[in-house]
Amino acid sequence: MIDTKQTGTAASAPSFPNQVTGMYILARALKRIGIENVYGLVGIPITEAGYLIQGQGIRFVGFRHEQQAGMAAATEGYLTKKPGVLMTVSSLGFMNGLTATANATVNCYPMIQISGASDPRMVDMNMGTYEQLDQFNTAKSLVKAAFRCYTAKDIPSAVYRAYRAAVTGRPGGVYIDMTTPALGEVMDAAEAEKLFYEPVDMYSPVAPNQASVDRAVDLLASAKRPAILLGKGAAYAQVDDKIKTLIEKYSIPYLPMSMAKGLMPDDGPLSAISCRSTIMEQADVVMVIGARLNWMLSFGKGKWNPALKFIQLDVEPQEIDVNRPIAAPVVGDMGLSLDAILAGLASKKMAADPAWVTSLQAEAKEKNAKFAARLASNASASPMNHWTALSALKPLIESNPDLILINEGANTLDDTRDTVNMSLPRHRVDCATWAIMGMGMGSAIGAAVATGKSVVAIEGDSAFGFSGMDFSTACRFKLPLTVVIFNNGGIYNGIGKPMDATTDPAPTTLDINARYDKLGEAFGAQTYYVTTPSDLKAAFSEAVASKKTCLIDVQLAADSGKESGHIGYLNPATLQNITV
Repeated sequence: MIDTKQTGTAASAPSFPNQVTGMYILARALKRIGIENVYGLVGIPITEAGYLIQGQGIRFVGFRHEQQAGMAAATEGYLTKKPGVLMTVSSLGFMNGLTATANATVNCYPMIQISGASDPRMVDMNMGTYEQLDQFNTAKSLVKAAFRCYTAKDIPSAVYRAYRAAVTGRPGGVYIDMTTPALGEVMDAAEAEKLFYEPVDMYSPVAPNQASVDRAVDLLASAKRPAILLGKGAAYAQVDDKIKTLIEKYSIPYLPMSMAKGLMPDDGPLSAISCRSTIMEQADVVMVIGARLNWMLSFGKGKWNPALKFIQLDVEPQEIDVNRPIAAPVVGDMGLSLDAILAGLASKKMAADPAWVTSLQAEAKEKNAKFAARLASNASASPMNHWTALSALKPLIESNPDLILINEGANTLDDTRDTVNMSLPRHRVDCATWAIMGMGMGSAIGAAVATGKSVVAIEGDSAFGFSGMDFSTACRFKLPLTVVIFNNGGIYNGIGKPMDATTDPAPTTLDINARYDKLGEAFGAQTYYVTTPSDLKAAFSEAVASKKTCLIDVQLAADSGKESGHIGYLNPATLQNITV
């Protein structure tokens, strides 16, 4: 509410305490629906709304760039199952935030983007109003649902419906076009209060049909070489005990995708994380829980056994039969689906060959020993490479399992994922389905704010460049975040050579001599510059223990790293084979 009792106040201004604005109604709607944090960057026309949101006891985390604010909101959604909320200004602020909202939709994170918008009548008439853009129609094709508020009366319903849309079925990003007429409209407080209501069943779990459950149970019980593939959807669902029971009671090997690491321990006795190729080539039945047979799984083709039969658990029916026919689809809420499958298996005798598990365990032991030897052989390299740095960090992170790990980069992403074992669910967040760079600082801040836990972000120097300025946001809010930057001076590495006589650096070259620790100092962080593994161990231990905002600049060799990614079909020519 706004106090305007002073004489000379314009007739259209609200009169305290009897009148309120649309901005106040928005803040109250967010509070009433249970929103605890809003991430954003204020400016025309939402600045006042930011203050009013704070006035409702909601934490407003102000960023330096809307994309990072959106990544924070999306990460909160993934970790909590409640929509993270992003607030932006109009036009390019909206567009910056939409990148994160589209990414949330693809990755199935519940999130709501609320953007100030120009009067739609002026936009539709192309009158050249301030920051004119048809934001509503721009967003519609990239989000799960979209709503436009023309008046203040629209706001509570839009917020409640956006929340429901974000969390029901397959979660995703939702957009609310918060027009200036709606934000600035003045209403009587008593009439505004009538707009609020208590929504019922914001998430209503839908059970799978029994025939699909019976089919899946029969197929799994008959398998000689079964396996379970865990995706981030399984981690998001927070049905950890049900998955644990299914795997351990029936001794089924499991293979986690990167953000499902820790749902079951990476180094557990049934973990097949080191046997990915063997699972693909030899398993006869694979149950896919909360994952998609997309590019990260070779579209279910390639190395996969052509005689293999898939069971797929998903909340979205349109995901079934994508890229490969699914023999036993189970469509419904993850928890209800697993309950039904466990009930069905209780009366079944499993046909699995005992040699299947023992052979995978023997293979994992051999491969893990080779990987450990690789780490050991690089442990004292000077200058350090990625494996040297990770050899130092691996035992420290694994001995602090409640640390949330944020990870992005090229080699930094791949090598960290392969090196660091996770033992708790939802403690690893990375660039996920689209494999995009530039989620690091936003996701790290979102994880720290949403959970209150200590967060570690391991970043490549290139990846950090996308979002590094928002390290200042972590400093301002005094978050328990330790950022570790692996600086090898480039994209993939720092030794790229131009292909002509130019004196310019190569397209993949950055700066091997950059001192990212100085950036941290500028924002008041506790910083370290390290060149040896012993110094890295000491710095990391001190930084995490301090629970302060810290930055560790890790100097690597310029030739550490190579062109990264398991997407050869998109990389028809490497830098070594390009013809000009």
